[in-house]
Amino acid sequence: MASDKVQVGVVGVGIGRTHLNGYRKLGDRVEIFGICDINEARARATADEFGVKRVFTDYAAMFAEPDLDAVSVCTPNALHAEVALAAIEAGKHVLCEKPMADTLENAQKIVAASRRSDKVFMMGMNNRFRGDTQVLKSFINEGQLGDIYYAKCGWTRRNGIPGLGGWFTTRAMSGGGPLIDIGVHVLDLTTYLMGNPAPVSASGSTYAHFGPRGRGAGGYGYAPDPGTKIQYDVEDLATGLVKFDNGATLFLEASWASYIPHDQFYSTLLGTEGGADLEPLRVYKDMAGAPVDIAPQAPQIGGHEAEVRHFIECIEQNKTPLATAEQGLHILQILDAIYRSAETGREVVIAR
Repeated sequence: MASDKVQVGVVGVGIGRTHLNGYRKLGDRVEIFGICDINEARARATADEFGVKRVFTDYAAMFAEPDLDAVSVCTPNALHAEVALAAIEAGKHVLCEKPMADTLENAQKIVAASRRSDKVFMMGMNNRFRGDTQVLKSFINEGQLGDIYYAKCGWTRRNGIPGLGGWFTTRAMSGGGPLIDIGVHVLDLTTYLMGNPAPVSASGSTYAHFGPRGRGAGGYGYAPDPGTKIQYDVEDLATGLVKFDNGATLFLEASWASYIPHDQFYSTLLGTEGGADLEPLRVYKDMAGAPVDIAPQAPQIGGHEAEVRHFIECIEQNKTPLATAEQGLHILQILDAIYRSAETGREVVIAR
């Protein structure tokens, strides 16, 4: 590194704002070297807000700067691989937002490039770093749940289609709808808690009954300019059933819009010695011959901030990140298999 501080650049100022907040809170350990976005006005406004001097509209120009140490890739999904690969080839440490790439081929390129590099490559799977997640992981590591053989997880919204008509709802830019946008979070969280078993097959279904009719808008994301024709060629609800190499099974559901009482985020684990839920965090056991529900006290740790802090620690200490490129590839393999199953109506075998 050119200085005692890790010099970091952020590409994309949508979700990139959460990365900027995380870096800013690390104080003297990090300096935000520059911000890059194709929308120069938005980039400059964000740079002014965070006190960043350098603004770029071309990520290649930023990566060419020798003093830049690390990069957060926070672009639309279709650009993740392009930008991440360029950063790796430029010799930078990389924190890449989920999903790793828009295609399996591009994800495999990232895995290969990261293996050749001596720099840190980390996936931005922020829910792994939450306080309640880490407490539950400790229970699991101590054997309190035994062998986890079944899990179910989901993130469902009543009205939460992001940027209706923008890049989120355009398959060519996003790669899909809620499955790849928010389903990826609970899928990664749950497989992480299960011990990251390798997926062997998946079945799935997808539905689009809200977005094509202009319904269900809400949440985050940039909508297109007024008068722009609505683009919506992704699903607004997806379900999947995944099988793993250790015999475990996982059920997943994700929706941006559906007629449900309220939004829900959940992960449920069933093991041979106990079960568990997130959210809220609960562990279910038998103790002294009777069923017991345990409510662990978890620290209030935000996933995004802890994720960014872990990334910097990995750079400073030259250690392997908690969310690796190979694990990111496994998650993308599952998403790809669910989408292909939805198209064909058949179970899809995942190549190993």
